[in-house]
Amino acid sequence: MSVAAPLVLRPGDGVRLRELTRSSTAPAGHLQRARMVLMAAEGLPNAEVARRVGTTRQTVIAWRARYAAGGLGALADLPRPGRPPVIDEAVVVSVTLNPPPADLGITHWSARTLADQLARAGTPVSFAEIARIWRGWGLQPHRVETFKFSTDPQLEAQIRDVVGLYLDPPDKAVVVCVDEKSQIQALDRTAPLLPIRFDQAERRTHDYKRHGTTALFAALEVATGRITTDACYPRHRNNEFLAFLKQVAKAHPRVKLHVVCDNYATHHHPNAKAWLARHPRITLHFTPTSASWMNLVEVFFGIITRQAIRRSTFTSVPDLIGAIRTFIDAYNERCQPFAWTKTADQILTKANRQKNSDTRH
Repeated sequence: MSVAAPLVLRPGDGVRLRELTRSSTAPAGHLQRARMVLMAAEGLPNAEVARRVGTTRQTVIAWRARYAAGGLGALADLPRPGRPPVIDEAVVVSVTLNPPPADLGITHWSARTLADQLARAGTPVSFAEIARIWRGWGLQPHRVETFKFSTDPQLEAQIRDVVGLYLDPPDKAVVVCVDEKSQIQALDRTAPLLPIRFDQAERRTHDYKRHGTTALFAALEVATGRITTDACYPRHRNNEFLAFLKQVAKAHPRVKLHVVCDNYATHHHPNAKAWLARHPRITLHFTPTSASWMNLVEVFFGIITRQAIRRSTFTSVPDLIGAIRTFIDAYNERCQPFAWTKTADQILTKANRQKNSDTRH
């Protein structure tokens, strides 16, 4: 039996074909064809090439001929025969954007329920095709998110005030964000934790013992990201807030101090107002109602929850407080300031949007 002559590759095709064979994302058929052409270029017989790639000799001969005639472009898939599918994507999208009929008793579409509904309406579409259309149009009926409009009459003034402190802080002054994280529970599991293992996550019992709660008051210095003062109290009334405010003032003596906080009632208590009147170097700046996310210390509260509280076990409230303070000490060694990027106008554009708006929300 005669042996086919080695296939002659076009300049640069060898490198591209070898890169294709190492790809982890290319279709399997393309990888197989690239291997066939490379082996044929090495002078291997067609039967041996077929044996190595797991195909027939006739297939190897066909792809050799395809490459010889058209180069790398000829190794792509040819258009398949048959009538292309006739699916009106507009119908699928239109039905998806409207709630399901009341008689179905469901709150949102799934690919299968929509496929059944369209089939009953005389438009048969497979659920896999519906899922493909959803991906193409960025539709996710299974997901739901929440939002909240702020009804604060001083919304614009307070947003501009707080954002101005972040983006253009006053000269020779210190800006801190203060808040309290209340009801932090000292939870202890009913059995010891099982540590992480290969192919196995850390495990813990679903039930737990409660050993009390504490409230963490924290002040984040905007310029440095440091937690300049921390205090834990059993409760979070106006007395605790005022005591904490005095600690913050003591930590930043003889400078103008601008304090960002939310609209919690204790922050407006007459005791706090009277103390502030006696200390005019300290000014409170309030975030709008339902906009406590504008307080940067909330970012730190999220960090300490994820990294130190949620997965830990505590046998007592003092144990919990000790863990909080240990984390804060270590955090201050590596902290960096949080970069506020949104301008007041950008925030107000979304805050003032109309409920019937078609813009992205």
